[in-house]
Amino acid sequence: MLACQGGNVSPVTRICALIAVLPLLPAAGPLPRPQRPVAKVVSSAWGEEAARDKAGESADVIRIASIKPGMAVADIGTGGGYYVMRVAPVVGPQGRVFAQDLSPGVLERVRQRTRAVNFTNVRFVQGSQANARLPAASVDVALMIHMYHEIEQPYLLLDRLRRSLKPGGRIVVVDLDRPSEEHGMPKALLACEVKAVGYELISMTNIKQGYVAMFRPGVRPRPETVKACRG
Repeated sequence: MLACQGGNVSPVTRICALIAVLPLLPAAGPLPRPQRPVAKVVSSAWGEEAARDKAGESADVIRIASIKPGMAVADIGTGGGYYVMRVAPVVGPQGRVFAQDLSPGVLERVRQRTRAVNFTNVRFVQGSQANARLPAASVDVALMIHMYHEIEQPYLLLDRLRRSLKPGGRIVVVDLDRPSEEHGMPKALLACEVKAVGYELISMTNIKQGYVAMFRPGVRPRPETVKACRG
């Protein structure tokens, strides 16, 4: 990852250098695609940041997820960087935030935000719909905030994400309890999909901006046995 830090190298080159040093994943097997509509990405940000702050969204999520100083947190599908900007001060200089997104342009805009306030604990990772491409055993908490319904291959992404979690690591999904085609995710359907690839539900908590679902890795099923949940 050192190739991605400092120097006069372009942002895209640094992102590509980070991806290049990650080990290749083995084939995950015949995991299904979701049997429900996948919402289209219509914006790099979800809602106005001031309104989200007023509703206490990030404070609620940080509390429920038990994000503490020194932790490593991944903001998967970071978009405008709302959570990067709020989690980086919490984890502090001994912690780390992975700003992850599909778009190099989005990542560069978040990079500019972090530079403006001199956050030095943020790393940038360009992923794909099927692979977050986070380093192995690097993450305490993986956040997926108001974007799970936009993942084209959630079963595959979740299965591969398992290897990026540290022992005791967990994933946290925030969404609205409504159909995926309406840019939400019904609670029961989310739990079914995440559990299908071997995660265990820790908690499901309502907040003003939807709900917070937290999972931990359990026994990984054989990929060929995983069945898509019906939406």
